[in-house]
Amino acid sequence: MNENKEIFLCAICNIESGTCNEDCKFCTQSVKYKADIQRYKQKDIEQIVKEAKRAKENNANGFCLVTAGKGLTPKRLEFVCEAARAVKKENLGLILIACNGTATVEQLQTLKEAGVDAYNHNLETSQDFYSQIVTTHTWEERYQTCKNVKEVGLRLVCGGIFGLGETQEQRVSMLESIASLDPMNVPLNFFHPNSALPIVENSVTRQEAFELIELTRKMIPNAKKIMVAGGRELMFGEEQYKIFDRGANAFVIGDYLTTAGRSAQEDIDELERLGFKITRECNK
Repeated sequence: MNENKEIFLCAICNIESGTCNEDCKFCTQSVKYKADIQRYKQKDIEQIVKEAKRAKENNANGFCLVTAGKGLTPKRLEFVCEAARAVKKENLGLILIACNGTATVEQLQTLKEAGVDAYNHNLETSQDFYSQIVTTHTWEERYQTCKNVKEVGLRLVCGGIFGLGETQEQRVSMLESIASLDPMNVPLNFFHPNSALPIVENSVTRQEAFELIELTRKMIPNAKKIMVAGGRELMFGEEQYKIFDRGANAFVIGDYLTTAGRSAQEDIDELERLGFKITRECNK
């Protein structure tokens, strides 16, 4: 499906880790499940800039500042803006993405003024299944945040996670909701089990995962990027680069939020060996 074999890479920077009070059953960032992960309030700004430079060296064209927690508090907003301004000051040519939970129009406008180009807020799953995996906030709050992103003129990055025990009908429902928001990019995550979490296994098979990528491309044809994010290595194993034959044209390079990814150089080497072109153009 990816006829021109042009691949986009994105790097994630976990600037606040494991401090979330929400109860999302799929997320190790929640303090409720006491998963064995690294936890900290604010990553040093110099370290964030260092990671941005490394992302650029690894051919990423997107760099995402991620925080833990339901949404933007005044203190968190100030910190994300400080990090955004520091990264932008380096003139790295990266699309700067913020992923900080629920946000108001005013908060998103502040991020935009600080240099943020896009905002990532995933619906996670379908509206009718959401209450079975999260009880501390609603699906509707997530959807409204995505509408707020569009209102302020930021690029919307909106996707979800598969393998939480949802039905195929609920997966289709989630994709319909994402499509209604007309996002620029759609990240697809595949549940990565952790013994501390209430959900103990991924309910999606590899074949189903490939088919879900195809379905996403079919249902959200206007998205510039269909990105395979968390769970890529575990879900697809030695077949992970076949995602580009199914409609994906982007993935996360390097580590994820609380799990390690394949080394960036291994991915780059393999993409080049397979004849893919890694784009560094940020206007696409």
